[in-house]
Amino acid sequence: MDFELNEEQQMVARMVRDYVTKEVAPTIKEWDRKQEMDPQVLPRMAELGILGVSLPVRYGGQGMDYMSLGLVCEELEAGDTSLRVVISVHMGLCCYAILQWGSEEQKLKYLPPLAMGEKIGGYCLTEPDAGSDPAALVSTARRDGDDYIINGEKMWISLATKADYMIWIARTDPEAKKRSGGMSAFILETDSPGVTSGDIHGKLGVRAGSTGWVNCQDVRVPAANLLGEEGEGFKIAMSCLDNGRYTVAAGATGLIRASLEASVRYAKERHTFGVPIAHHQLIQQKLAWMARDYEAARLLYLKAGWRKNQGLRNTRETGLAKWYATDASFKAASEAVQVHGGYGFSDEYEVERFLRNARGAVIYEGSSEIQQILQAGYALGYREDRPLRKELPPYDPDEWTREE
Repeated sequence: MDFELNEEQQMVARMVRDYVTKEVAPTIKEWDRKQEMDPQVLPRMAELGILGVSLPVRYGGQGMDYMSLGLVCEELEAGDTSLRVVISVHMGLCCYAILQWGSEEQKLKYLPPLAMGEKIGGYCLTEPDAGSDPAALVSTARRDGDDYIINGEKMWISLATKADYMIWIARTDPEAKKRSGGMSAFILETDSPGVTSGDIHGKLGVRAGSTGWVNCQDVRVPAANLLGEEGEGFKIAMSCLDNGRYTVAAGATGLIRASLEASVRYAKERHTFGVPIAHHQLIQQKLAWMARDYEAARLLYLKAGWRKNQGLRNTRETGLAKWYATDASFKAASEAVQVHGGYGFSDEYEVERFLRNARGAVIYEGSSEIQQILQAGYALGYREDRPLRKELPPYDPDEWTREE
């Protein structure tokens, strides 16, 4: 096994860390207080190539591998979770859905503007009464000639008011025998008549990001925008979550690191009983926990990324990485607040934002409870990942950097 990152992987991690340090860190507290997304975030990510970092060059991307995507997510969330959420949704849930399941015509039409940041991608699965149980969704898509007519509302949608294209999961066969059957996926253009959206305010965390609702009222979507085949919606949705969970795991790892780095700085500066608090063993214990969890979480997400590069199914590995990293990030942020004492309870220091942000990740894209059930199924032999009709393509440097 080779644990060294190659030069390209190290380069992209340094580039994103530099961007976060110089351009995001100085203002993120202000945008978090405003509960608004900095309008410069999406254009700047596009300019830096982040929005297409791990997509093939022929589709407008930078041609880097899946492990590079994980490194990008780690660095982004070390600055603020809202930055990583952009990549999770735009690339992990939207772009990769099209890359994996789309026809060549769909890839050529939609991926280049997404990869170059001319358009922003989103993902619409969760509904007001369908979260951890996505098979309960009631959004519908009815065939009408050369179109489908979509009706329904989605809730807790990241980039709800920013996305130009959405992967929309709807029920096309209400009479299907299986609850997860009869669902299909569509590429929804949000400027279509009948599409409305809005942001949700008052969230506990990720306040500098866009989270909201999207409603479709008799929206006509061309049949050509059906993603995959009719009835494959549930499988498509779950495969999207494999990719989304990978980015969440990598991002949560960055939050662990940020909590550790902030705690180390403060522990060396703050004095009690005549010495820096870094000298106290119980403070050292908290730092040791963070250091341990960072290394473990990083290995887990890099393993999942390596499997993606090889074209190997990684549902189990990605779920495990997401579960471990998000739980560990919440613990790390909580301990960081404790290290900072009373100051950690105010937004004068960034650790209180880390704690608020970390709380959401143990819920979305498969809660920690769902992840435990899945991992138990694998351990008991009750759960088996069957081959999909279309798999996410493996990383081939020659193929991914080919321009035509």
